[in-house]
Amino acid sequence: MKKIIPIEEGDYYLTPEGYRCFTEQYHLKRGYCCESGCRHCPYEYNKATNSIKK
Repeated sequence: MKKIIPIEEGDYYLTPEGYRCFTEQYHLKRGYCCESGCRHCPYEYNKATNSIKK
C-alpha cells in the first residue's frame, strides 16, 4: 500500500500549460522513483535504458 504524502509549499509548480510539475523536494519526500521520467527526478532515472543511477 502506498503512503499518502501531503502536498506542501515547494512540492510542485504550475507549468505554463497549467500542469503540476513535482519538484525534487517532493520526489525525495516520496522516497522512491516511479520510473515515469519525471523532469526533476533526483534518482536519475533514464527512461531510454530503464535504469536508475542512484
